[in-house]
Amino acid sequence: MSNGTPLGDFLRARREALKPQDVGLPEYGRRRVPGLRREEVAMLAGVSSDYYIRLEQGRENSPSPQVVEAVAQALKLDAEAADHLNRLCLTASQRPRDWGQADISQQLLELMNGWEHTPAFVVGPALDIMAANSLATALHSGFDRFDNLARMVFVDPAGREFYQEWERAAHSCVAELRAAYGHDPESARIADVVAELSAQSEEFAGIWKLHEVKSKSQEGKHLKHPEVGDLYIKFAAFTVNGAPHQQLVVYQAEPAGPTAAAFETLRATAAEPKQAQAAVPVAGLAVEEQ
Repeated sequence: MSNGTPLGDFLRARREALKPQDVGLPEYGRRRVPGLRREEVAMLAGVSSDYYIRLEQGRENSPSPQVVEAVAQALKLDAEAADHLNRLCLTASQRPRDWGQADISQQLLELMNGWEHTPAFVVGPALDIMAANSLATALHSGFDRFDNLARMVFVDPAGREFYQEWERAAHSCVAELRAAYGHDPESARIADVVAELSAQSEEFAGIWKLHEVKSKSQEGKHLKHPEVGDLYIKFAAFTVNGAPHQQLVVYQAEPAGPTAAAFETLRATAAEPKQAQAAVPVAGLAVEEQ
């Protein structure tokens, strides 16, 4: 995924994204490097230049919490980016061992199946769709495959029509992948997704190099379905209890509004010519018996 270390790559990208005036430093003459110099970050963090250079070069992998906090402040990292930095400083033995577990709870499937008027699906760390109810499947019926959110945004032609705020969706997907990567830099699945999308999409490759970090939260979305048109939804994501690598994504419409009516149309379409199927895990993923 890079020629450096995850920690060094992150520090370098965030350093290069800052300008001297962003951190209250004067800018004299022509600068040969984008963003801040390593020496400037070291000065702001209160560490030696040699020590900070070792951090970026991967020759110092165990900085103290005090140093990590100082570097985060020097680079003006927000809370999520600072947490990401802390995770990158963990050794392999300090990381959760079950981060990549892919079991789907039967209770979770039943819960999603009970939401007939609400699209809901479960995504894994690499943004793979692990399970979905029938309305969520109908909502994404314009895509070639409802399999991986990042692939759908960057590679599937339907992505740019479906996500009306495509740039926002693109940056959000990559930032979520980065957040997951911080939890498990050794994840073969995340590496495969990043390699595949980098090869197929220059836009993905460019955004990936920015090292933006953001997990799913609550926000609004403007979508456009090929059959029912514009959809304005409320969006929320929840960590699955007992499976922190899984996220339950729920789309909600304003009650009695146009989007709610469009959801009803999609629900009726999904139920014909046979009754809508229950939420099921994607083929190849196990279901955890309760």
